[in-house]
Amino acid sequence: MRGQIIKISSDLHFVSSENNIYPCKCRGIFRKEHIIPVVGDYVLFNKNNLIIEKILERKNLFQRPKVSNIDRAFLITSLKHPAFSLNLLDKFIILMEINNVEPIICITKRDLINDDEFLEIKKYLDYYQKIGYKIVFNTEIEKINSLLKNVCSVFTGQTGAGKSTLLNKLNPEWNLTTGEISLALGRGKHTTRVVELFEFLGGKVMDTPGFSSLEFKNYSREQIKNAFVEFSFYPCIYKDCNHTNESECLVKKAVLENNILESRYKNYLNFIGVDK
Repeated sequence: MRGQIIKISSDLHFVSSENNIYPCKCRGIFRKEHIIPVVGDYVLFNKNNLIIEKILERKNLFQRPKVSNIDRAFLITSLKHPAFSLNLLDKFIILMEINNVEPIICITKRDLINDDEFLEIKKYLDYYQKIGYKIVFNTEIEKINSLLKNVCSVFTGQTGAGKSTLLNKLNPEWNLTTGEISLALGRGKHTTRVVELFEFLGGKVMDTPGFSSLEFKNYSREQIKNAFVEFSFYPCIYKDCNHTNESECLVKKAVLENNILESRYKNYLNFIGVDK
């Protein structure tokens, strides 16, 4: 039978298939061949002896936390406590772009800043919308639900930004643990411990402890460059242009003309290890 791993506890892998959940173990050869199933994996399993026989090809795979086959990522982005961070937002966006996941920017804690403060941040949000990213507020429950239908989604972002709180609003039956913000540190306590997929609106929703690995050392400069989607709007003369020190670079020109957000370009240089 075909199913999807929705939770792992010790050596038990809970597989969802045809409206049932099967607690399965893996074939012994998995350990010998260093095959490690993760939450999100589609598998073939025997429902009689409850053995997972094969892991099917993955759309994507993340290492920290170990999850796979994500379609959409809701990047939970707080406007205050913790503070709005363009660098962190871009890290999440680029990580998702490289891994073929659609990023959705989800704004929380709008009520904690005044209108003037919000107008300053809105300039950045308008830019992200202009280059093609969807933006929702955590109060727009119906809009979020429409984006969750029939896909596998993950909620991630700043620690303490309100991931579990939002998930509880979407479905109170989940009753996920939430934590208070540490005002001294400006960030929240990790409250989610176990990675688990929840059936929802014809798709699945994944709550995770957060993507703790946001480094790009395992990705090439080319992968990072291509993940900045707006760079493709300005095709340089040389296809291998890195948009760093090259003359006649249209991306650098677009930055100077304020057509590309300066913070995005600076974050690009930072991610590829170039000091400017």
